[in-house]
Amino acid sequence: MLRRELPLEASAGRVIRLAEGRIAPGPDGDLLQPPQPWAPAMQPLCYWHDEPVALSLEAAPEETWPDGRGWLARLPESRFALLSTALQVGAWLRDHRFCGRCGTPAERLDAEFAMHCRTCGHRNYPRISPCIITLVTHGDALLLARSPRFPPGRYSTLAGFIEPGESAEEAVRREVFEEVGLQVGRIRYFRSQAWPFPHSLMLGFFAEAASRRIRIDGVEIADAAWYSPRRLPQLPPLYSISRALIETHLTEVAAR
Repeated sequence: MLRRELPLEASAGRVIRLAEGRIAPGPDGDLLQPPQPWAPAMQPLCYWHDEPVALSLEAAPEETWPDGRGWLARLPESRFALLSTALQVGAWLRDHRFCGRCGTPAERLDAEFAMHCRTCGHRNYPRISPCIITLVTHGDALLLARSPRFPPGRYSTLAGFIEPGESAEEAVRREVFEEVGLQVGRIRYFRSQAWPFPHSLMLGFFAEAASRRIRIDGVEIADAAWYSPRRLPQLPPLYSISRALIETHLTEVAAR
């Protein structure tokens, strides 16, 4: 159980060692290192089952350290929040060492996740980038697509960042039209998932297509097709919200 409270009074506890998006396994193969004194450079992170946890940013990872996706594939879902918090706070500390307004070295504040500039007073916090991720359906059929970055043979749901001034629902309609040329009717919210690569928050939706006529953009989408629940391609990993959207639709179809 993760408690989102900074352990400011602690000077020792569990530690997560992070470097370049990779985390050192503990002696038991978990994320957490054994209890130990904390160095001043460590970032107090949270409580895990009432034990204080700090983040230690290391200079470079060892070859045996799994990256974030590797950890997601091996951890139970109950640890996703701990992993996501460590990865996102680590990315923030790495990328905001200097003030974005005047360029002065920033100082880490103790009472909250914040970097403060004593020269101009600017303060920044961990960045969270909202995205939509959408399973488009037409009756029982699912629209699944391939990004050029996907492993060979893998298809998934559509996704994209929410633009300034845009609602999540508007982003669903825009992204679906831009990527596959489809207009959608009814939109239904599913749930959200922190996606720390490096700092996304995925907002999951179901969207009903008005037709099955696809026109892919050829840039963000390399291929897309309608699939029957009985004949599916290689799907995204189980830990992802895209897979949860697909599995939820399949369960609903089977129950009809």
